[in-house]
Amino acid sequence: MNGPGERAATALTAPFLLFLGLAVPAALLAAGTGSPGSWHDLLASPATLRAIRHTLIAGGASALLATLLGGAFALLAGLTDLPRRGALSFLFLLLMIIPAQISVIAWIALTGPASPVLAPIGLAPRPGAPLPLYGPGGIIFLMGVEHAPIVFLILTAFLRAIPAELLEAAAAAGAGPWRSLWRILAPLSLPALLAALSGAFAAAIGNFATPALLGIPGRYLMLTTLIFQLLSGFGPDELGTVTLLSLLLGLLSLAAVAAERLLATPTALAPGRPARPFTLGAWRFPAETLCWLTLAILLFLPLAALLATAATRAYGQHFGFATASLAHFSAVLISEPATRRAFLNSTLLAAVTAVLLVLLSAAAAHRAEAGSRIAKLSLAVAEIPYVLPGTALGIGCILLFLRPILGFSLYDTLAILLVAYLMRFTALARRPVQALLKTLDPAIEESAASLGAPLHTRLARIALPALAPGLAAGALLVFLAAFSELTVSALLWSQGNETVGVMIFNLEQAGEFSAAAALSILAVAVTLLLLAAAALASRGRTILPWQV
Repeated sequence: MNGPGERAATALTAPFLLFLGLAVPAALLAAGTGSPGSWHDLLASPATLRAIRHTLIAGGASALLATLLGGAFALLAGLTDLPRRGALSFLFLLLMIIPAQISVIAWIALTGPASPVLAPIGLAPRPGAPLPLYGPGGIIFLMGVEHAPIVFLILTAFLRAIPAELLEAAAAAGAGPWRSLWRILAPLSLPALLAALSGAFAAAIGNFATPALLGIPGRYLMLTTLIFQLLSGFGPDELGTVTLLSLLLGLLSLAAVAAERLLATPTALAPGRPARPFTLGAWRFPAETLCWLTLAILLFLPLAALLATAATRAYGQHFGFATASLAHFSAVLISEPATRRAFLNSTLLAAVTAVLLVLLSAAAAHRAEAGSRIAKLSLAVAEIPYVLPGTALGIGCILLFLRPILGFSLYDTLAILLVAYLMRFTALARRPVQALLKTLDPAIEESAASLGAPLHTRLARIALPALAPGLAAGALLVFLAAFSELTVSALLWSQGNETVGVMIFNLEQAGEFSAAAALSILAVAVTLLLLAAAALASRGRTILPWQV
């Protein structure tokens, strides 16, 4: 099955994906080597050392919190007969799916002096008091909440792979559920738990929105926010320094991701039927109540505070019939040209990115499953921009298209954002397709090939119809991720090329909190609609992250 058609398809897809995976790291290395600064000078800077220390402390502490929270949910959803596990899992994953800048603004609305939830009952801080979330405590707490779903996904996937025969043998030997958990499942799950911890740490040190919104006012800079401040304050004059900082951040992140991938290698277990969930018995209702209460605190209350803030006529007023207003929604959608332009830009960028990447990933993933080594390598390399911190990717795009290394410049245009999104979300587009391919029988296409059907016929009549749910789900996931993206966009946007994520961030920084809340609510509405569409596109198949 490696004839001229297959070689042509691989030749078209592999170089593009290899470029996506290698261009930015190569540019970072090239620019870092020739930077006017030096590693010695950089590491001798008190600001750099402080940012490194803050990054490691906040990243490590939030990863531990994420592991505790995500691990508890994974145990309940993956090992027990907890009622409504599907709904609880989906809502828990919303903590990660909702963009970080929106989550932070929602928590600011909830815990600030003008909180529409806490102020009426006398629990809000007094007017003029510093926000309790500003500083390291708030950063650690919110990053732990935001990244807990990463731990949940990794541990749930492992727990569902445990064969029933293992637990049945333990039960036959007289081990009860708790003894099986601590003596058998806990040791087996340790590599997966460490992998989840590494994944949460990698996500935390690359997080920009939470440290920016809570750390800059709280004077607690991490590497991502230090890079942003240097570039926004001094521009190209600090490009050498921010390149070195981006290299350092990228190396830390890649080391954490490498540890995650190494530790996440499945433990060698004999294949068998899935294990039956442990029976909670009388603890079913208390366990379910605790899960719903946790989600109410972590998800529903902040979103309710955000909605009430956006729907109140003036910031600081108590929400009610007399003060309710849609003026802020009208302003961001109709009256303000910048926010209206941001919606159009984000919709265009997300749609074009989704279409291009899904078309590309369909051909590349198809060839990878068929056994093409080049295609498999290109797909693996394309993971690099996705696991790199967005700040490092943004600096790489500046180096590629500002100086420029490639001979032309895209800086100050919408095209640089499109290229960055294509780099960042290539891996995301192909994952639903890859998941669906594993469920398909390759014998059908092999039979068609043996009968002389050319590649384009097999793609049109066999592969593409079978892959349609995965293609649609992949497109929607890419659109969802790109629509409110902030980390890369914060470094690459320019006047007239604003995006939704950038506008939310800028409005909050400018003190227009109600407008930022209204735009955030609209972005959440788009996110929920996309999630519903993705669920329909999957048609009941397990190809989406929340279908656990």
